[in-house]
Amino acid sequence: MARHTRLDVLNSVHEAGVVPIFYNGDFDTARSIVLACRDGGIAAIEFTNRGDHAHEVFSELDRWAAREAPDVILGAGSIQDAPTVALYIANGANFIVSPATDDDTARLCNRRKIAYMPGCGSVTEIAHAEELGCEIVKLFPGDSVGGPGFVKATRAPMPWSSIMPTGGVAGSRDSLKAWFDAGVPAVGMGSALVSSDIVADGAWNTLSERCRDVLATIKELRGR
Repeated sequence: MARHTRLDVLNSVHEAGVVPIFYNGDFDTARSIVLACRDGGIAAIEFTNRGDHAHEVFSELDRWAAREAPDVILGAGSIQDAPTVALYIANGANFIVSPATDDDTARLCNRRKIAYMPGCGSVTEIAHAEELGCEIVKLFPGDSVGGPGFVKATRAPMPWSSIMPTGGVAGSRDSLKAWFDAGVPAVGMGSALVSSDIVADGAWNTLSERCRDVLATIKELRGR
């Protein structure tokens, strides 16, 4: 069962402006990544369903977070069907992210009051996801379906749309500026944030510092 409400999740994503995305099949490493991101100022973190027995690692992470890091908001990503979503919800997922939009998943998440951020690649798909009740839609892959220009053009007739790009988001100021100038509420960042060298070296302080730098840049771009 989710420990954080849908409103808390959405507010956390909007406030930070960035969601770290990662997968690691080793619990200790996954926990270190989550802690480093949390220590860097980011609470909402996406663990992707990309490896064998991934849900078991997620379940252990959630139990650990409930005991030791209750402010962490763990979500599950790369999920494409409602049965798998149900599995992650039963293991404590606070939000669900998908590469595509699935109607059954949307209905399940709505029934359980859990934020669902589905992947969309067209205006029609975004409108459909919003009709299903999705507050934030994931633009995926962000750099391949039009980039910041697509977001800006879409929000001209649909200014209420909250579009979070994943794929093609770098940690540089220029990259973040392009996306936030286009009107995104947040960005999803995978290897550009949780890079393989950091994980290989166990450079968790570097990851925390990278998170702080991204947060500071987003805050500056927002004029806060």
